[in-house]
Amino acid sequence: MKTIISIILWPLWFLYFSLTIIILFVLFYIVPQKFLYLFIRPFCWSWCFFAGQWLVKVGRVPSKKNQPYLYMFNHSSMFDQFMIGAFIPHYITAVAAIEVFQYPIFGLLMKKYGIIPIVRKNIKKALKSLSKAENALNSEISFLISPEGTRSLTGKLGEFKKGPFHLSKNTGATIIPVGLIGAFNAKSKRDWRLTPGKLIIKFGDPIRSNQFKSMTVEELRDLVKLKIKNLID
Repeated sequence: MKTIISIILWPLWFLYFSLTIIILFVLFYIVPQKFLYLFIRPFCWSWCFFAGQWLVKVGRVPSKKNQPYLYMFNHSSMFDQFMIGAFIPHYITAVAAIEVFQYPIFGLLMKKYGIIPIVRKNIKKALKSLSKAENALNSEISFLISPEGTRSLTGKLGEFKKGPFHLSKNTGATIIPVGLIGAFNAKSKRDWRLTPGKLIIKFGDPIRSNQFKSMTVEELRDLVKLKIKNLID
């Protein structure tokens, strides 16, 4: 049954996704960058919907007045960024694997939107990408990053890397823990099939700079991991 449902949903999703990407391509050349989120939010929601997913938000999304924020989430599915993008009410950028930028049109849109490519297997280049992320945060642009660095293959939290927490310490950006539930079951990395259902996104309480100023990078990493674990449990 899962295979049959996927054979029906994937063509519909790709058709809709392709049409909306073309629309976004035009909008990206008309609408100022900081207002693009007004269009991206409903598209993110609909990209989940056409894949058979219903989004549910728990917790309060932080006000755009107190930026920059560093949104940190558990990474388990292709839906993760769409889940978060559907609810954040302000411009936000992120890092993404450099391979994603090779996709026609979509890669160009990501670059124009301000997404920063990262080469995960090259430490020197990865640090350069994080330096660009630090510049964005210092310019009061909020950022989205997964401390795990890549999608979980089991659905469970993986090891958290130190890079995102160096960003926090260096910029003083407020950390917003985000817990994503249901995404791994909806579409895991090792399975092409889709499982329709409910995707739940939980926004945790902000962790402000005065709370982690005296912490080491390792202590901050462990704190955020615990916060995210509590959200998804």
